[in-house]
Amino acid sequence: MNKMPNWLKQRAYLTPDRIAMMTEERTVTFRELHKLTERMVFTYHQHGVRKGQHAAILMKNSIEMAAAIHALTYIGATAVLLNTRLTASELEWQLRDSEASFLICDEALNQEWETPSWTTIGTEELVTAGTAHVQYEHYFHLDQTATIMYTSGTTGKPKGVLQSYGNHYWSAAGSSLNLGLHHDDRWLCAVPLFHISGLSILMRGVIYGMTVILHDSFHPSRANRAIIENGATIVSVVQTMLSQMIENLEDSEYPETFRCMLLGGGPAPMSLLKECEMKKIPVYQTYGMTETSSQIVTLSPEYSLTKLGSAGKPLFPCEIKIMENDLACPPFTEGEIHVQGPNVTKGYWKRKAEIHNGWLQTGDMGFLDEEGFLYVLDRRSDLIVSGGENIYPAEIEAALLSHPSVIEAGVTGMSDAKWGQVPHAFIAANDAVSEEELISYCSAILAKYKIPKRIHFLSKLPRNASNKLVRRKLTEALGGPHD
Repeated sequence: MNKMPNWLKQRAYLTPDRIAMMTEERTVTFRELHKLTERMVFTYHQHGVRKGQHAAILMKNSIEMAAAIHALTYIGATAVLLNTRLTASELEWQLRDSEASFLICDEALNQEWETPSWTTIGTEELVTAGTAHVQYEHYFHLDQTATIMYTSGTTGKPKGVLQSYGNHYWSAAGSSLNLGLHHDDRWLCAVPLFHISGLSILMRGVIYGMTVILHDSFHPSRANRAIIENGATIVSVVQTMLSQMIENLEDSEYPETFRCMLLGGGPAPMSLLKECEMKKIPVYQTYGMTETSSQIVTLSPEYSLTKLGSAGKPLFPCEIKIMENDLACPPFTEGEIHVQGPNVTKGYWKRKAEIHNGWLQTGDMGFLDEEGFLYVLDRRSDLIVSGGENIYPAEIEAALLSHPSVIEAGVTGMSDAKWGQVPHAFIAANDAVSEEELISYCSAILAKYKIPKRIHFLSKLPRNASNKLVRRKLTEALGGPHD
């Protein structure tokens, strides 16, 4: 079966009066979401958006953003999801690289673009008349690219991950086979829809016929209220979110209807898991990436303490293996994590993907124990995971090296109580440049979360015999351990 009925249209036909989405301000049914989507389709069509084109979305979490994503699927255009935290130059690079013909943009997020090659459509523009004559896709082909999402590249330039309708469908199916599906499930989405963690919840909503409680940003008290008062049964979090929610909860407890805290972005510390166990909060630790359309490996709560530090086992339709020098590694032997499954990307936009016989080389290092539980050791060798955001040192190093005074630059993650990790930079400079000046310089080029927390000055940076920077040795210059 290579095609399926248009998901939202089918859902609006099957269960029109079920609540599709809730925000603090309003609630919409699947029928209403479908109607809003039709109006957007008509508006975008009037602007010239057509099947096969790329249209970028730069919006904050909202019912309108969800409808904008659905509207592009109705047209058969590919949605390029842009991170609202990026700077104008980072966004412009992705708009040009993705060959976006259109930019659907919240007014507050629009920039003064230099000679844009795309047409901007403001989200406040909505043609109300004429929707009866809208022509749109009644079927989705599973191998067709639905969305493109940029992931930080190891060389400093991001890569556009191609996510097909099949990837999204099988991600939802794999998640459902893992967590089960209850008739009264409500999934709280307090993570951005431009991230795969958020987008996958939106897709599951229409595929399952489940209510998505959508927050425009994360606030621990609001997230707890969604569980205690609004009936959220599943929440997707990263460690920093979970820690803040537990702290805000104080002596209260979640209702028994709450059944899953889905935790991504690296393993949780024992102290946090113990606290969750005490408060009867079921924590499911997961491992996934943009390339796998959300989680691909999950650890059930019954193993959270006995298999501490493990990301778990693959979802039902997926497989994992550990490889070193083209050979599968025996248990407890480190190697590169390879993944395979119908939710795994077919590749990158205009770039080569490390996919061999259907297996994606993740670039992450890890090992399996004797029972097949996965332990992730290094997220893509030097990746810094800060508050759920992936930061590649190479991108920050490139920004620092563009400053005339900087000769060498190296960046690594340091432990941080609030964010898990934060980037610290180490540089060798040829004249008297201050830490403040360089941080200010970076703030004009990089998104806020990528700006180094500290900049340390060294006479020279540690390199190996082939003159490659050895990032793990950077912190030794401070006399402290590398996180």
